[in-house]
Amino acid sequence: MQRFRSGVRAVLAAALLASAPLAMAADAAPSLPAWVAESNKHSQILLEVVARYSPEGASSFGVEGHEAEVVDLKPGFLERQQTDLKAAQAQLETVRATVSDARVRQDIDILIKAARDQQHTIELNQRLLLPFQDIGQLVFQGFQDLLDARVDKKRQQAAVVRLRRYVGAEKGYEPLTLLARARYEERAGDSALIGPWVVEAQQYLDNVPRFMDGTEQLLKGSGLKGWQRDMKTLRKQFAEYETWARATVLPRARKTNQLPLELYADNLKNVGVDASPKDIMERALADYVQTRDEMVLTAAELAKQRNWPESDYRDVIRRLKKERIAKDQLLDLYKSRLQQIEAIVRDKRIVTLPERPAVIRLASDAESAAQPAPHVDPPRLIGNTGEPAEFVLPTSNPNAKAGAEMDDFSYEAAAWTLTAHEARPGHELQFARMLERGVSTARIVFAFNSANVEGWALYAEAVMKEHLPVEGRIGSLQFRMMREARAFLDPMLNLGQLQPEQALRFLMDEVVLSEPMAKQEVDRYTFRAPGQATSYYYGYSRLNALRTRVELAQSGRFDALAFHDFIVNQGLLPFDLLEQAVMTEFVPIPSGGRAQ
Repeated sequence: MQRFRSGVRAVLAAALLASAPLAMAADAAPSLPAWVAESNKHSQILLEVVARYSPEGASSFGVEGHEAEVVDLKPGFLERQQTDLKAAQAQLETVRATVSDARVRQDIDILIKAARDQQHTIELNQRLLLPFQDIGQLVFQGFQDLLDARVDKKRQQAAVVRLRRYVGAEKGYEPLTLLARARYEERAGDSALIGPWVVEAQQYLDNVPRFMDGTEQLLKGSGLKGWQRDMKTLRKQFAEYETWARATVLPRARKTNQLPLELYADNLKNVGVDASPKDIMERALADYVQTRDEMVLTAAELAKQRNWPESDYRDVIRRLKKERIAKDQLLDLYKSRLQQIEAIVRDKRIVTLPERPAVIRLASDAESAAQPAPHVDPPRLIGNTGEPAEFVLPTSNPNAKAGAEMDDFSYEAAAWTLTAHEARPGHELQFARMLERGVSTARIVFAFNSANVEGWALYAEAVMKEHLPVEGRIGSLQFRMMREARAFLDPMLNLGQLQPEQALRFLMDEVVLSEPMAKQEVDRYTFRAPGQATSYYYGYSRLNALRTRVELAQSGRFDALAFHDFIVNQGLLPFDLLEQAVMTEFVPIPSGGRAQ
């Protein structure tokens, strides 16, 4: 999965925290086609709004000059943001009328839609919710992005100034914690507004010490000087904020995870899901049974091979999990799997591999608290000069029950499909190929959504499955069952058809996830990113349907390598635009031709 950058995703109205792909700025990539350079120039109109209200996120994308700035939580910031988004939309609509290149017009349409969608999301949140957010995670992830080893040291020097501004030690700035508190209190008298779910608020507050420790570790490792006093102040301010929130926010917190239906529908739209919750549930429930049936047969095949007395797929997965790899050997396992998968990809002509090597690393404790599932940590998006995306593997979930062990990624069978999803031919390949090729900012920042990113990664797992050993196929089927379960559990929870405890038990008993993994899943469905988990299955279904249409249209001459290269080369287009490009540009390609 992708790591969502919370601040910028709020501005872009794409999917949470995340993470996004790589973009090349026009001035940093003179070899880009003229239309891409022109498109990137127009993207600056919306990027300026991003930088104004979420400078930490804009800086992490690679927009330079904002490294020392901090998120705007001053009075009326949402109203100012709405005004600026409307102005940007109007400017883009005016520009569009002067553009002759169809590809540039398409990119401007993407930008206009992003501005319009964000205005709608802001309006909904302002009308329905009390403003309470995880500012501890916001601070940690902002420093994590800025102090990343892939970021130029000159840019990192601004971290000291950013910290000083967070604590209000610089003229014109107030402590972030006081601003967040003030924004909550000024609206707390409106009884029509709902607060965070009590489990959500509790977890945010419990994680404050982890994020403070993680921030201090980042600063210590940076080699920067002059931050210690302000870090001590930041800890004190967050301790006071935590005390206030426990006394003020928790009593007002809602007792159910359910969001207003308007918000949940908006979440689905923002992650790229254009289907109703009911349709998603029905399709996913049917496909889950089919995948489970295939899992039953595959598990019985492995049990027979190994002379195991138990052949039930649940028992087989539990047996496989006992073949656990020690933490100090995990990276070696995944790097070995990557080499094996790359050999299969080349031999079977699945997709063209990037020239640069993939990067895999283990997560820190603070990273695991922020994102306790495997994910890709991207480098800057704009002006990238070769910095790689990183496949990050957590080894625990600090938010789970004390003593509960996360054993979902540390055994050999799971390593096959996780490597295919997060590294190659999944996420990391998407990013690296776009970086090497050069794609417009509009197509990889503002067109980004979970469905077009996660759909490709799950599709990548599927195309690899038939080439894996039987235990690798079991791992692939288990994770596909999880993605299909997400697509009915997430809507059921948010529509009040299921309780969190029921979803947790189903994931542990039927999908055979550990309690820490099942816990992070339910947290994701209920408050970390309601709706986002449906995007994996939805995007995968759309890609499968598109491939079938192409195979019908190219009967007898379909080339999987050419098809996959064409998909990756488009950047992160929404599915309607992707399907249009495939059917009008790729399908007519004669046999033996190569898609661009």
